[in-house]
Amino acid sequence: MTTSLIARTEFAAALNQVCAERGISLEAVLKTIEAALVAAYRKDFGLEEEVEYLAEIDPQSGKTKLFSHPTGKPKKKKEITPPDFGRIAAQTAKQVILQKIREAEKDAILDEFSGKIDTIVNGMILRFDNKFVICDIGRGQGVMPPEEQVRSEHYQLNQRLVLYIKDIRETYKGKQVVISRADPQLVVKLFSREVPEVNSGAVEIKLITREPGNRTKIAVLSTQPGVDPVGSCVGQKGVRVQAVIHELNGEKIDIVQYHDDPEKLITAALSPAEKIKVKINKTTKTAKITAPEDQVSLAIGKDGQNIRLAAKLSGYKLEIIDPKGKKVKVSKVSKVSKEEKLKKEKPKKVKK
Repeated sequence: MTTSLIARTEFAAALNQVCAERGISLEAVLKTIEAALVAAYRKDFGLEEEVEYLAEIDPQSGKTKLFSHPTGKPKKKKEITPPDFGRIAAQTAKQVILQKIREAEKDAILDEFSGKIDTIVNGMILRFDNKFVICDIGRGQGVMPPEEQVRSEHYQLNQRLVLYIKDIRETYKGKQVVISRADPQLVVKLFSREVPEVNSGAVEIKLITREPGNRTKIAVLSTQPGVDPVGSCVGQKGVRVQAVIHELNGEKIDIVQYHDDPEKLITAALSPAEKIKVKINKTTKTAKITAPEDQVSLAIGKDGQNIRLAAKLSGYKLEIIDPKGKKVKVSKVSKVSKEEKLKKEKPKKVKK
């Protein structure tokens, strides 16, 4: 592939400059110009049926020629270059050339980002397009759809964020780089950045479930003897996990030990609840959790969040059983907790 020309003429120098600035190949630019010249001919001189047209351009001098030939017979081409075609074509083709070059530049950028899918990048919010957030992610721009946004986050212009490059999708505006703040893989990549053991593979994040903006649970496993997976992710005095929490604007993160045994995994996933007993049914993928009275609310969590995330993490449907053998409803526990909280509050004295 030719990357540049010997700049013997002004035209050749201009081509070299366009290729260097836009980061696209010389062949792509020449094909763009040739296509634009054919478009100009079709617009100003009309078309004949069953006849194809092609343009040829000298990359050194910039001289152009137009040819016509019957469909399917390229060897019988005939030169039909009009006398004043250069001036007319230049006026019509200018916008087409610029548009094609922008498209070629965009394709080059998309090719670059296709190799960055499933990575994180530092970005800045540029503008809002209805419910979509458009971010500067380096050489190009990324689009964050509503489903990839965190509801509790309030996005502002020029705000800097860590973004997960999720995919390149075809939209009505063409191909676009899709970025995310809500994807669970954002948390995985942040741990990989902050925890050397995760980055090297000594600690593996086996399972993850997330309610963006509220809470995340991850189950980690050590692949090397002597490495504490939970301690590695937490860090000394919690410095590593706090760095991840800071990037997620305060989202809570529970880190538990991964186990192949579903009972042990569910027990770990229901932390901070303690002294619980798990009885599973592998056929129906259900588990009954027996918990002491003072641990029931901890196992369920606020609005049932803890047990909900534990169920997603383990893949089992979980039921809480109290010491009397009765199934506990999540909504009932939440209601009782609020009532108990109100009872504990001391009434304010009214001054007479």
